[in-house]
Amino acid sequence: MKALTQKEEEIMNHLWANGEMLIRELQTLYDDPKPHVNTLATLVKILEEKGFVAHRAITTRCFKYYAQISREQYRDRSLAGVVDKLFDKSYLGVVSALVNEEKISVDDLKELIRQIEGE
Repeated sequence: MKALTQKEEEIMNHLWANGEMLIRELQTLYDDPKPHVNTLATLVKILEEKGFVAHRAITTRCFKYYAQISREQYRDRSLAGVVDKLFDKSYLGVVSALVNEEKISVDDLKELIRQIEGE
C-alpha cells in the first residue's frame, strides 16, 4: 500500500469521520485559513489514484467523494508495513523495542497476557 502524506491523511480522516462529501463540504471542515478548493481537489485526485478514495457523480461536473478503505484497514496495513520494513517482519521485535524504550512496561505486558488468556 502506498503511504499517505500528512495532508492526504487529513483528508482521509475527514472522510472517515464524515462519510462522502463534496470538495466544498470538505473545505468547510478546515480551520482558517482554509485550503483552496483546487488544492483539495488535487489531493483528492491523488488519493483516488492511490486507491484510497472513490467518487460518485451528482451531476455532470459535481462529485461526492468517499473512502475506499476503512481507517482500520489503513491502520492494519500501515502497521504491517512498519513491522516488515523496520523489524524484519517480527512482531516480537516490535514488542521488545517498546519494552526496551519504556513505551510499555512489563506489568502492562503481563496484564495484556491475562486479558488474552481470559478470552
